[in-house]
Amino acid sequence: MNRLAQVLGQQRPVVLDGGMGTLLQDSGLEDGAPGELWNLENPDAVRAAHAAYAEAGARVLTTNTFGGTRPRLDMHGLGERLAEVNTTAARIARSVADEHAGILVAGDLGPTGELMAPLGALEPADAQALFAAQVEALVEGGVDLVLVETLSDLAEAEAAVAAVRQVAPDLPLAVTMSFDTNLRTMMGVRPGDAVRRLAELGVDAAGANCGRGPGEMEQIAQEMAEARTGELLLIAQSNAGLPQVVGDHFEYDATPDDLASHALRLRELGIDLVGGCCGSTPAHIAAIAGRL
Repeated sequence: MNRLAQVLGQQRPVVLDGGMGTLLQDSGLEDGAPGELWNLENPDAVRAAHAAYAEAGARVLTTNTFGGTRPRLDMHGLGERLAEVNTTAARIARSVADEHAGILVAGDLGPTGELMAPLGALEPADAQALFAAQVEALVEGGVDLVLVETLSDLAEAEAAVAAVRQVAPDLPLAVTMSFDTNLRTMMGVRPGDAVRRLAELGVDAAGANCGRGPGEMEQIAQEMAEARTGELLLIAQSNAGLPQVVGDHFEYDATPDDLASHALRLRELGIDLVGGCCGSTPAHIAAIAGRL
């Protein structure tokens, strides 16, 4: 039995939350500053973001830990605080989820930022250790499942899956990749190939996030759906279109209504979990939840 399907119940699609980094920037996070630092220095803002998504209708809240692996935290002098950053983030999301019936917390793992061997220097065992340290801290904070997202390399996905199996073998596991280069990942992986490999690895859900907007996401979703096997759940979390320069800042060009219509098309394709990525806000998620 698919572990994630068991905890989600029968209703499909399940509504996920939306972007966190862009939302925190709208709340005053300086451009280029790590959003993970706000778990420690401005937890009220992170909590407010989670609460807004919960009130918008999201069934899953994603921890503010996308850049929570050691290499990414080291870039900002936070490497020594890895456990504190990740555990605190999970507890913030947990506190919001516990105020609403039926909401789950997904511990978020983003890419390490390092290239895997042989193209780069990161060996699979080292990548697994980096992910395992983050997973340990997220489990300590009380997550219900693990979401590995925005990957481009299947070797990195394999390392992340191994880490979750090592640290938290009983937790449901979802993995999404970003197909933003001619409907492939930066490393050339096609959506169907990703779904087939992730199914072989035994994940509970696989899919796509980020990318170039709803139109391309629907093409990607169709390819994923055609490759699906067994009880695997499928995920799609599109950016809110593409960023446009408006005055002195960026705005994404897909409206809440655009993403709501997109969610209906994803439902027709058989996608099980639908949310948003960069540029999406609680207004986008509320529109998706309302339309579905």
